[in-house]
Amino acid sequence: MTAPHIKVSEENGIMTIHLHRPEKKNALTQDMYQIMNDALLDANAREQEVAAVLIRSEGDVFCAGNDLADFLRHGELAADSPVFQFLATISSVHVPVVAAVQGPAVGIGTTMLLHCDLVYAADTAQFVMPFVDMGLVPEAGSSQLLPLLCGHLKSAELLLLGDSLNAQAAKEYNLVNKVVPLAELELTAATVMKALAAKPRASLRLSKKLMKTPTQPVQERIALELKDFLKVLASPETQAIIAAKAGK
Repeated sequence: MTAPHIKVSEENGIMTIHLHRPEKKNALTQDMYQIMNDALLDANAREQEVAAVLIRSEGDVFCAGNDLADFLRHGELAADSPVFQFLATISSVHVPVVAAVQGPAVGIGTTMLLHCDLVYAADTAQFVMPFVDMGLVPEAGSSQLLPLLCGHLKSAELLLLGDSLNAQAAKEYNLVNKVVPLAELELTAATVMKALAAKPRASLRLSKKLMKTPTQPVQERIALELKDFLKVLASPETQAIIAAKAGK
């Protein structure tokens, strides 16, 4: 799956998707979207082998958004274009996805983060979604997800005015979990990934699935949780954990 501008690696149950196009500020091409989409699908399918996925990038910029020249070369986009395949996948996988953002995240560089489960930012990170300024409209579900995270008024600043956020403001807007010095970002992400890799895999994925399930009446959610609860309760892994804790 690895290509010159996307490097996919795997170690100790962690898959890393590494944007590696610093000379173009990690602007995304259709080929890059395809590699990322395939990697996420692969990670999601291997439930016992991959605990979580980390998205990171090379250089001073996390992602400058879409490579506009590449989009023009590909002509009119269709529903099955790699970019839309990627968005459908990242928004629906059950494998936990973590992002480490070291610099500016523009357009989809920010909106893809809305589908990650944990986002860590260096104090050098910036976030901006200039869709209206480019004659476009919000994408990746951001018109719905942003108001849920930070309210309509703040979302209007980001999506209508195209205001940019520094890392600390992004944390206050609920776009990132934690802000750390740039020198600590890699260790912070590694620590989180190690913690995720140590969790029971089935419980981890089912918990994410439940969190991503659309809002429903509480009694329906209790029934849905009960179904998954009984499923993991009967598993050898959970039985072993319970037995070990009961024996303490």
